[in-house]
This record gives sequence, structure tokens and C-alpha cells, in this order.
Amino acid sequence: MKNLLKERACRAIDESRALLYETVRDIAAAPELGYKEFRTSRYMRQRLEALGLPCRDGLARTGLRADAKGRSSRRTVAVIGELDAVVSPAHPDADEATGAAHACGHHVQLANLLGAAVGLVQSGVIAELDGDIAFFAVPAEEFAEMEFRRRLREEGEVCYLSGKQELIRLGAFDDVDMAMMVHSHSATPERRLFLGGGSMGFTAKQIRFEGREAHAGGAPHEGVNALNAAMAALMCIHANRETFRDEDGIRVHPIITKGGDLVNVVPADVRMETYVRARNMAALQGACGTVDRSILGAAYAIGAKAFIDNLPGQLPLRQDAALTALFRENARAFFREEEIRTGVDLVGSTDMGDLSQLIPCLHPTIGGFAGNAHSRDFRVADWETAVLLPAKMMAMTVIDLLCDGAAEAERVCAEFAPAMTKAEYCAFLDSQFGPWPVAGPDDDDAAGCPAPAAGTVRQADRHG
Repeated sequence: MKNLLKERACRAIDESRALLYETVRDIAAAPELGYKEFRTSRYMRQRLEALGLPCRDGLARTGLRADAKGRSSRRTVAVIGELDAVVSPAHPDADEATGAAHACGHHVQLANLLGAAVGLVQSGVIAELDGDIAFFAVPAEEFAEMEFRRRLREEGEVCYLSGKQELIRLGAFDDVDMAMMVHSHSATPERRLFLGGGSMGFTAKQIRFEGREAHAGGAPHEGVNALNAAMAALMCIHANRETFRDEDGIRVHPIITKGGDLVNVVPADVRMETYVRARNMAALQGACGTVDRSILGAAYAIGAKAFIDNLPGQLPLRQDAALTALFRENARAFFREEEIRTGVDLVGSTDMGDLSQLIPCLHPTIGGFAGNAHSRDFRVADWETAVLLPAKMMAMTVIDLLCDGAAEAERVCAEFAPAMTKAEYCAFLDSQFGPWPVAGPDDDDAAGCPAPAAGTVRQADRHG
């Protein structure tokens, strides 16, 4: 029975090949950045409503959910695609005004989502399943345009900076038992599938070094050079890299975004940004403390002030082993064994990691894409591999989960242990925000510059 349903679903996807390829091209032609994907969301709504699916839009500003009901509703599986583009102004399909381009493959994810919906709904397979399917087009996965997102937060339009984080808070996933999506694997034009890999979690830091301006030629001794404090902080961070364990995968990559105001004025206002990444939460918390200590200690040494604004990034990805095993079995219909690799981690981060702390999640990556992610040369190279196969494999896996009384879905849920509850998750994210500047310690209290707890805001002040 299951095999017949899978054949029907895959046949429907093949018959919709032209529609799915057109979807990829249409979305690529009008890229939008996170929490601004209004056109893309409308487009997806039209496509999903054409399948007879009722849609709810405006979720976390631009998110969209379309629900397909099975013959019974024992479990609900979410199939996810991401709406947003990245900033890649040199990409040939980039928006001239914003620099946005689909240089990460999210436009293909949306076609994957639509293909899975075609395979499960248009084919009539949904009527044979003992569970429901939520087709989710989600906003703002890329961690970009932070000032815009902070403004949305200040104005009360969103609370969290990534789309899935906000959807979790709003309860959009409260009735979802498990979720899946497929992401592009860059610089892999050939047919390849990567299963079971993790990703790094991260915290974003925005740092302001405050010194004292003075004439750089005539009276530099009267100033406090905030740029020197920032440079010293970079060196202190570098000096700590040998303390990071290889297995934790810690990465710290700061940039100076403002080095001063005028070349003949001692810099008094210097800005730096960085991510602190790690494969697990304990390592991330520890690395954040090390970076904060480096920044505060450097400011103390120069006599400057340092203000650290921590923004919660995204959590490490936990791939569910049971979902991965089901997906692998279905992948064998399209991939030779040597074309399937296990345990290759994502090079970056994803807010699917946040969702994976709460419910079983599947997030394989797939080849068929040439060029590097987020770069001008990123493109679809093998349309069947990139567009059709993910739709087929997700549809087939949903059938496995929801056939026969949703027995497989019940097993996946029974074997899953969440890392935290929704309430604990929201409390954790809330604890990571901190307004800046805030009052710092007195000169005497700053001695030794103890590392603040992750998520807090501290300042070192030595020039009064």
C-alpha cells in the first residue's frame, strides 16, 4: 500500500515538473530579504491555494501556513521552505535596489515544498493518510539587516530576530509533531545527498568602544584611542583561540564596522561586530564568556569603555535519527549508496536548529548546485536533483510517517527527547537580549575584568 502511494505522489511531482521549475525562476526574479518577503509569500499562497489548501498568512509578518487534512488527525508533520534571500549584490539575479539575491537556495526550497504538496495533495494521497500536513513558508532565516530587525522588535512587530524563532513564540508550531526540509549543498553540482549533519549555534555581538577624542597630531596624549582598544580586543580574542577544543567547532570572526570619525582626531567611537559559533550550547556559553573577557580586558588596558550588546542567534541543529533513517531508505530509490554521505555538518547556522530543540526535525542537504553559497556564482546546476528529488523524498517520508495509523510518526515522537520546552526556549532567548549602554562597574570593581555570563551586557570603564 505504501509503495503504491509513493508511486502516485512521485508521478504527480514529475507531471508538475514545468510548474516547479517555473516557481524557482519566478521567485529568483524577485528576491526579498527577511521579514520583507511580502511578494514571495503572496506568490506561494496563490500556488498552494490552487491545490485547494486553506492558507493562513501574516504569520511573523510574512510567514504562511497551508494545512492538508488526512482521513484522521493522529499526528501533524510540517514541510518547510524558507522565503528570504541573502545580500549578494554581485549575483546576476540580484535586486538592484536592495542587493538581495537567492544565492542560498531558498527559492528552490519553496519549489520543494510546493512539489511535496502536489505529490501528497493533488495526487489524492492525503486521503489515505492518518495525519495532517502543515506546509510552512517561513520568513527571515538568514541573520541579516540587524538594525531593521531590532527596529521591528522595538516597535513590537516581532519579538525574535529569526523567523522560526518568532513562529515558535507565536504558537505556529504548537500543534506540529515533527518537521522536515531540504537545504542546498553549495559547490556540489553533481547528484549527492548529505544526511545527519549538525550545524553551529551562535550569538551575535555588537560592541562599541568609547574613548576620548583629541587632536591626533597636536595632543594625542589627551585622548583615549578607542581604535587601539578594539585592536587589542582582536588580539586578545586571537590569543584565546588555542583554548577552544576542536570537537566544539568554535568560530569567532569579528569585523570593525567603524574605525573612527576623522583621520586627525583620536578615535573616540569605534564599532565592532562578531559572531561566536559552536556546535553545542555549553561550548557556546563558554566561548561567549571568553570573548567578552577579551573585549573588556582590552578596554581596561587602554583606558576606554566597552559596551557589549548580545543578540541571540540560532541554536545548534539536532537531526532526528529516526526521521533520517526513513529519509535514507527513500533516498535509495534515487541515489547510489556512494552518493549518500552521513555526518557532514553545515558550514553555517540555521534557525531550524531552534525548532530541533523542541520537536524531531530533519534537515538534509542536497547537491545539484554550483558555486559557493551567498556568492555571485551560486546557481542550480542539476534541476532534477535540486528541485524534484527533495520534493519526492519528503513526500515519500511523510507517507511512511502517516500511513497505517501514523505508526511511524508515533514511534518517532515516542523516541524523541526534547532539549527544552517551549517555555524554557522562550525564556532562554529572552535572557540573551540586553539593552546597551548600561551603567558599568566602578574603576575599582573593573579590576581583573571578570567574564560576564553569556547574554549579559557589561562595560569596562577606566577613563571616567
